[in-house]
Amino acid sequence: MKSSLPFLLPALLLGFVAGQLVPGVLPAAKVTPAAQRRQATEAPGACLLDAPAASPQLPPIPTGLSDEEKRDISIFRRASRSVAFITSIALRRDLFTFDVMQIPQGAGSGFLWDEQGHVVTNYHVISQGSSFQVTLSDHTDWPAEVVGYAPDKDIAVLRIDAPRESLAPLELGGSRGLVVGQRVLAIGNPFGLDQTLTVGVVSALGRELTSPSGRTIRDVVQTDAAINPGNSGGPLLDSTGHLIGVNTAIYSPSGTSAGIGFAVPVDTVKRLVPQIIRFGKPLQPGIGVVPLSDQWAQQIGIQGVAVQEVQQGGPADRAGIVGLQEGRRRLRLGDVIVFVDGKRVKSVDDLLYGFEAAGVGNDVTLTVMRDGKERTVRVPVIQQ
Repeated sequence: MKSSLPFLLPALLLGFVAGQLVPGVLPAAKVTPAAQRRQATEAPGACLLDAPAASPQLPPIPTGLSDEEKRDISIFRRASRSVAFITSIALRRDLFTFDVMQIPQGAGSGFLWDEQGHVVTNYHVISQGSSFQVTLSDHTDWPAEVVGYAPDKDIAVLRIDAPRESLAPLELGGSRGLVVGQRVLAIGNPFGLDQTLTVGVVSALGRELTSPSGRTIRDVVQTDAAINPGNSGGPLLDSTGHLIGVNTAIYSPSGTSAGIGFAVPVDTVKRLVPQIIRFGKPLQPGIGVVPLSDQWAQQIGIQGVAVQEVQQGGPADRAGIVGLQEGRRRLRLGDVIVFVDGKRVKSVDDLLYGFEAAGVGNDVTLTVMRDGKERTVRVPVIQQ
């Protein structure tokens, strides 16, 4: 079985590239038929509860447990109804018969976003597939269509046409106020074993991951809750059962949990998912400029992000920012953006993140250089 993102495997094995931690994305777990998954979850230790979370015949919580244990059990029983198992299939044509064959590609986790049947998962879980199936906690299988995705943040949205009574969306929390040491719970389908709970703490904040598109995912939550292949796309919850992140990667030379897992912060997810549902993709904030690529900027020794082109009549144009200009024998450098809202800009990714952090409708303060002179301009951020 191939990984969901085989091109990121070398980064996983190397562990550090240019001094920066680059974890590998969780490889896809083996696709397991629904009947085999039911048998797997009935095995001792496969999950916390023998019956599905949606079953009315859940055993009572035993007496004598600590308050912490009772809370974890309650959170699992409530939240697991929202967690789904996602299988990805690629369609290929047989060379001899020309019949279309379904080739299993991988599996992962996801969770219900709303009562309209939208399911959130990782982009890398679905990136290699042509068709998809979502299995809910009651073991019903539903064909899923792709609504849209954001490879830059490793987020994708599917939709299933399931009855309203089967759809139990997760309660959303926030990631801005997280602190190291607070308790977290991860629910997913590692190795095809559905409805599995692992518990840990927030072990670090502000981490960075490389997304499938090559951009940097920022403010990533690091946890020591066991995350294994198949957990990709599943929810990371706080001790009240609210969503605080989407589990997306592990850092481990062996490819299995080694105590360091990563989740895309829920604040990023809350911003992107409504856009994906409405437009099929996230809308990129900007100021009406086309930046010069990092490769060209490095070759000519630019410290910052050079403006290649300015949209006529756009916010940057109205603020007096100029791009490359034609000289007699060669192009003449225009403005170079070196700071966004007081934060140093070293790459195009830094610039785009600055616009995202400001948000559409707000202003950004840019420090720009032209002909060796520095100046500050205030520019409104628009949707590009």
